[in-house]
Amino acid sequence: MAKLLIVDDEIQIIELIKKYAHFSKYETKEAYNGKEAIELAKKEAFDLIVMDIMMPEIDGFTAVKEIRKFTSIPVILLSARSEEYDKLYGFDLGIDDYVTKPFSPKELMMRISAILNRYSNKQNQVEETKRILEYNGLIINLSEHSVYVNKNKIDLTLKEYELLVYLMENMNVALKRESILEKIWGSNDHTNERTLDTHIKSMRKKIGEYADNIITIRRVGYRFEKR
Repeated sequence: MAKLLIVDDEIQIIELIKKYAHFSKYETKEAYNGKEAIELAKKEAFDLIVMDIMMPEIDGFTAVKEIRKFTSIPVILLSARSEEYDKLYGFDLGIDDYVTKPFSPKELMMRISAILNRYSNKQNQVEETKRILEYNGLIINLSEHSVYVNKNKIDLTLKEYELLVYLMENMNVALKRESILEKIWGSNDHTNERTLDTHIKSMRKKIGEYADNIITIRRVGYRFEKR
C-alpha cells in the first residue's frame, strides 16, 4: 500500500484528499506547514508528497527545496496560483506535477496513480539494469543512481538525472523534444517545453566540461554528442 504525505494548512483540503486517498487504498499522513513536512519526510518513508505552496512557517517551494536535499520522493504541488512562473519554478526544484486549486480530487488521484506507476517501473528497470553509462570522465552509475564528473560526485535533481541518462543512452542520436517530454515527463504537452529547456540549462552547469557535449538542435531537440 502506497503511503502519501498530505501537506496543507487548510484542514478541509487535507480531509478531502484523505477521503479520496483512502478510497483509493492509499495510506496517509498529514502535515499543516512546510516545517512539519520536512521533519516527517526525514523520519518516515513516503511514496509521494502532495504539498500546498502557500503555508505558514515554511512555504511549499522552500519545503520541496529542503526535502530534495535528502530524497527524490515524487512531489505534487497544489496552489491557487496559476502563473507560469510558479509552475516553472516548481519543476525546476524537481517536482513531478503541479495542480491548480480548485481541483478535482478524482483527477488528483489519477495523477498520483500515474506518477507512482511511473516511479515503480523506473525503479524496477534500474534494479534490473545494473550497469554503467560512461563518456570519458562523465560516469552514471545506474544501480547507485549517482553521477560523477572526473571522479567527483555531483548532485542532480531527479529530472536532470533522467534527462542525462536518456541522452547518454542515445549518444549521437538527435532526440526530438516531444520524445524527451514523453519519456521524462510522461506527456509531450508543448507547455512543458520551457521546463525542458530550464532543466537542460541547469544540468549543463552541473556537468562542467561536458556541457558542450549536449547539443541543442534547433527546431528538433537535443543530442549528446561524442567528440
